[in-house]
Amino acid sequence: MEGKIFAVLSYLTVLCIIPLILQKDNAFVLSHGKQGLVLFVAEVAVFIAHIALGTSVLRLGFFILLSLSLWGMIEALKGQYGKLPIVSNLADKIVL
Repeated sequence: MEGKIFAVLSYLTVLCIIPLILQKDNAFVLSHGKQGLVLFVAEVAVFIAHIALGTSVLRLGFFILLSLSLWGMIEALKGQYGKLPIVSNLADKIVL
């Protein structure tokens, strides 16, 4: 159960760093933590892009990222590794 809590925590914006530091030996948490980190970086990128492109980019981007985060949380609560589209491909390339 401890792994599930940290895995869910991975999808809460900047809090994704906590599981990556505290549970780096747990493969389940590490997988979700990397995906959470990719989503956090994407959130920062969307926020920066909205400055130049307008608030519609912010709304659409955050809607998509929130949906992916909720999907990841559900997969973590189920105890499954869960591969989020596009995000998991980027997360697999991260070496910690």
